[in-house]
Amino acid sequence: MTAIGIDKVVVRFAGDSGDGMQLLGDRFTLQTAAFGNGLATMPDYPAEIRAPQGTVHGVSSFQVHFADSDVHTPGDAPDVLVAFNPAALKANVGDLRAGGVVICDPDEFTKRNLAKAHYQSDPLEDGSLGHLTVHRVAMGTITLGAVAPLGVGRKDALRSRNMFALGLLSWMYGRPTAGVEQALRAKFAKKPTVAEANVLAFRAGWNYGETTELFATTYRVPPAALPAGEYRQVSGNAALALGILAAGWVAKMKVVLGTYPITPASDILHELARHKNFDLLTIQAEDEIAAIGAALGASFGGALGVTTTSGPGIALKSETIALAVMTELPLLVVDVQRGGPSTGLPTKTEQADLLQARFGRHGESPVPIVAPRSPSDCFDATVEAARIAVTYRTPVLLLSDGALANGSEPWLLPNVAALAPIDPGFATEPNATDDSGDYWPYLRDRETLARSWAIPGTVGLQHRIGGLEKADRTGAISYDPQNHEVMVRTRQAKIDGIAVPDLEVDDPDLSRLLVLGWGSTYGPIRAAVRRLRSQGHAVAQAHLRHLCPFPANLDAVLSSYDRVVVPEMNLGQLALLLRARGMTEIVSHTKVTGQPFKADELQTVLIDLMEGAPA
Repeated sequence: MTAIGIDKVVVRFAGDSGDGMQLLGDRFTLQTAAFGNGLATMPDYPAEIRAPQGTVHGVSSFQVHFADSDVHTPGDAPDVLVAFNPAALKANVGDLRAGGVVICDPDEFTKRNLAKAHYQSDPLEDGSLGHLTVHRVAMGTITLGAVAPLGVGRKDALRSRNMFALGLLSWMYGRPTAGVEQALRAKFAKKPTVAEANVLAFRAGWNYGETTELFATTYRVPPAALPAGEYRQVSGNAALALGILAAGWVAKMKVVLGTYPITPASDILHELARHKNFDLLTIQAEDEIAAIGAALGASFGGALGVTTTSGPGIALKSETIALAVMTELPLLVVDVQRGGPSTGLPTKTEQADLLQARFGRHGESPVPIVAPRSPSDCFDATVEAARIAVTYRTPVLLLSDGALANGSEPWLLPNVAALAPIDPGFATEPNATDDSGDYWPYLRDRETLARSWAIPGTVGLQHRIGGLEKADRTGAISYDPQNHEVMVRTRQAKIDGIAVPDLEVDDPDLSRLLVLGWGSTYGPIRAAVRRLRSQGHAVAQAHLRHLCPFPANLDAVLSSYDRVVVPEMNLGQLALLLRARGMTEIVSHTKVTGQPFKADELQTVLIDLMEGAPA
């Protein structure tokens, strides 16, 4: 047996949506995180709860990229594909790199299953996989033998095949196994026979790798040299949920989540519901409109109101977001973007809600927009969005997306005690500037233009609030044209004046070409830029977190480059906003396949755009 050291590897597990690919991928990811590798993941699954079995349409997959350094993408092309049936092979084999490895179960390649996958002949026999290394492992048969002592039925026994694959791949790549069996028993605690079947299958996979002559080589990917500290593996949705909790904690405010389940945002509710030990209330409302109404009502009552959804939900919530603009109450609105329009591609990623976030409300309704760039950055971006909402008394849209929400990476746990406090600054006494002794809810802070915020029921601070236009300072209902002009311009000036950090540019070689991204494009852009620089090309990179208002130095940055390339998973929405500023040539590179960018494709595009650069 030969052990080979390598610096990185990309593994993809694929099978029917009922074969447990997400559980398999998640367990493998946790082992890899525990080992200390840099990693990034990409789950992919059908929109249907139970897609047609054995069909390409019903294939579910999970990709893990791990390395001895920091990792920014889940990988362009898998090195290893574990295919549980012909459909899984059909759907994924084209993505493998040349010379890649396929591990498949030959017992599943029956005439019936081949026909379901639209294979005219058996790819294991017809030579069509000659460019790959194919290992035939009877995962189902071995699993049946391993769990036979438990007396479980064939159907139930075969559900443990995914844990056989976990054991085999854990052996191949030296993944730590401590805690796997304990975790499986904990997960299936209410079904001890199922738990034991999974444990036996996992052991069988490991032992198969250890004893068979089929695999002559194992691989070792050393731990990454990451900054010192305590890490955990985290998904974007989990980090976002923890960011909501942290924001409430540093603001010393109760958090109220009003939400309605929708893919791919539902996991935020699931995660928050596990943390009732905090000052937190989660409400699963009857629909999207009720959900945001509950959140805004909580903000009126002095809590940090939060609502989570995806693009279709934002459309339904738009009227209440506008109400939050008029009432000038803090509200955190999370949009985990997915493929659209309408139901669209609910389990796939997209970035096509930017213009909706900017302009998707009636009247002049300016709203700040913040976008995280990675799964772990969802925590920091959420705290930042909540800080803006509370400080400036405004709804804030947080634009995540499916790639961030479901992807995961190592997260250096922050020192929550070191987070800057968020001060709601509740009013405690009358503030009228005349001699009336009244409370004026629309008397503003001179620096932030934020209006005064009083908790209902505070003695002496009775005030009127609602959707009708307010008189400046006093908050009385006003139909005066000049007052409306003042209030519209003031609300816009408040958003325009939000203090956001300058845009930072990574440009060590003084390039003439800048790659500017936002959201989850950060990872593939970063990987592509690294590759180009390693080949001697000069290219600059910058990434926008604040999409409204833009950083104050944005125009200066844009005008200092001959060409700015903007990769987006939409038809060029940020590019449209940047072109309106007229500072330099904006080149839009777009993709709307429901899949993230690959570093290779961005690298090719950027080389083509570099004047005089060798291909």
